[in-house]
Formats: sequence, structure tokens, C-alpha cells
Amino acid sequence: MKVAGLGFRKEVTLASLREALLAAGGPEGLTAIATVSDKADAEPLLQLARECGVPVKAVPADVLASVDTLTQSKFVTEKFGTGSVAEAAALAAAGPRARLIATRVVSQDRTATAAIAEGDGA
Repeated sequence: MKVAGLGFRKEVTLASLREALLAAGGPEGLTAIATVSDKADAEPLLQLARECGVPVKAVPADVLASVDTLTQSKFVTEKFGTGSVAEAAALAAAGPRARLIATRVVSQDRTATAAIAEGDGA
């Protein structure tokens, strides 16, 4: 399974989420989009999932905190306990043996990040 993890600010737009996803490799072959649970119902995220024809997987913040990431954001580490919400969400949703195939990329307006992981989903 191929999962895009997305991290974003409250004021994010669909265009910014789309831009970050495209920069990470695009929606081709995705089976899900994942993010932290408290943002999983954000309308721009739901719109992107509909565009891509995939479900949104909500990942609890405590699960994200247990995932080591390749990239590190000081702000995200302080808030979520992991270096990248996008990378951690993608890895957590793709399964225990998942690996990143695209590390975190950031939209030009800096409101959205995306990363992509592949795994067995188990």
C-alpha cells in the first residue's frame, strides 16, 4: 500500500495540499491519505482525498510521537513529539514495515507538507 502523509496548518488551502502532494510524487497509486487525527476532518484535506479517490486515515497523535522521521521540524517536534507529521503519518498508516519513498516536502506558502510511504498495511 502507498500512503501520502500530510501535515498542515489550520489555514491551509486545497491548492497548497495539492501542491505539496505533487511535489512529493503525486497521487498516482495512492491507497490512502493520512494525517493526525485532530485534523482528519479538515475540509481541504477531505477535498483532496475525494480528488484522489482515496480514504483519509486518521493517526492518533500518540502514535505519531512514536515514529522516527528522517526530517526534523523543531516546531513539529515540540508540538507532536515527532520530527514530521507528514512522514510519521505516512509511515504509521502504511504499516509496521513501511518505508519512506518521498521525504517531507513543503508547499511554497509553507502551510502544507507531504511525504509518501510504502508498506504492507498490516
